[in-house]
Amino acid sequence: MIIAGLWTEVCVAMPAIQALGEGWDVTVVTDACGGVSVESHQVAIQRMIAAGANMMTWIAVAAEWQRDWARLDTAGKLTEVFVQHGGGSGIAYLWEQQLLNTPVPTAAG
Repeated sequence: MIIAGLWTEVCVAMPAIQALGEGWDVTVVTDACGGVSVESHQVAIQRMIAAGANMMTWIAVAAEWQRDWARLDTAGKLTEVFVQHGGGSGIAYLWEQQLLNTPVPTAAG
């Protein structure tokens, strides 16, 4: 189960911990969640880790789903998302493609 949401300490932690108790493998997308304060968010993350949940960022989830850049049917679209919303990671990806002298996939193909 992949979960994210508002109020990390309630709307994410409670169902995540419940699902873990029922035997689910739970991954929390930490940067797609938010608590009422930084502390409440961090404490909720610590509780879920202690209960056995996995923590990932949205970029890590997207990259894991992509697996590798040879999957051209989605590589171009994901590249656009990384460049537009990935901050330094999007820029680093473009730099790496330039460094390796490989073409950057485009949504068109």
